[in-house]
Amino acid sequence: MGHERGHLQALRAQHERQQGQEGMLLSLWQRWRRWRRSRPFWGGLLAVLAGAEICALPLAPLKVMLQQGIAGIPSVLMGVVMIVLGLTAWFSPAQRGLAGVLTTLIATAALVMSNLGGFLIGTLLGILGGGLMFAWQPNATARRPEPHSPTPTGTTPTGTTAHPDPQGAQP
Repeated sequence: MGHERGHLQALRAQHERQQGQEGMLLSLWQRWRRWRRSRPFWGGLLAVLAGAEICALPLAPLKVMLQQGIAGIPSVLMGVVMIVLGLTAWFSPAQRGLAGVLTTLIATAALVMSNLGGFLIGTLLGILGGGLMFAWQPNATARRPEPHSPTPTGTTPTGTTAHPDPQGAQP
């Protein structure tokens, strides 16, 4: 009888450990999703991939690099800057606009200065990543509509101005 009770307690403890591990994994997945959604993740990823593509092509064997000479330096520099801009979008989302514009400009310049921008792959990834970084907006909290009341001229029934766009775009 005592042996069965000890066995049941061991099974319960094992079950609780498994649930704790599953909860920790779920929590880790939820934290990853929350981190990924709170920044321009896909734009930054495409910028890092574009920079790696543009940077990797001139890093050929030493014999080829010696024949290439100084022409490989802009490729490596542009690739490194694009990688840094992609990481900037990840770790400083407030700078996403500048990082997106610079990524797009560098990707376009790489088309001329760096082996057709990594044989067009790096340029296309860089332009797409820069656009995604620039266009990304953080999630806005949902506003509750206020009850209907008489509205002053120039406002909507919810009490907001006629142009709720924070950047001031006109309809």
